[in-house]
Amino acid sequence: MAALISCCFGCCGDNNRGHVTLKEMPTVQLDTHHMGTDVVIVKSGRRICGTGGCIANAPLHQNKSYFEFKIQSTGVWGVGVATQKANLNQIPMGRDPHSLVLRQDGTVYHNNEEKNRLPANSLPQEGDIVGVTYDHVELNLYLNGKKYELSSVRH
Repeated sequence: MAALISCCFGCCGDNNRGHVTLKEMPTVQLDTHHMGTDVVIVKSGRRICGTGGCIANAPLHQNKSYFEFKIQSTGVWGVGVATQKANLNQIPMGRDPHSLVLRQDGTVYHNNEEKNRLPANSLPQEGDIVGVTYDHVELNLYLNGKKYELSSVRH
């Protein structure tokens, strides 16, 4: 991709002056340095097992972020955003001011307060892909590419 961009700028008479090489995006995975004590990370950092939480190795620096996950099996789970101050041993997550989490029962919690709830007939099931957009204020959720019909979650 960088070569293509360089060629386009070079063809316009810039001769690659001021060329900026694009950095490759890091492989995002679960960070074994920021996880609960009873958590096990498997599948090269792409799957979490056990009891507790884990933070990914890629912080959300940009204005808007998107990530997704696939539900491998039913059970107790939660996904969302958290700071490194979040208690990763306390489940379910969302009990403190450092995490904003969608739980398996369709509730969205922040600071131990229910912020929103998914419609009962559209809870994520095994095999579903849940997408999350976050812009440092607002969290939106998607099920298999379709936006959930709920108001945005703000904290």
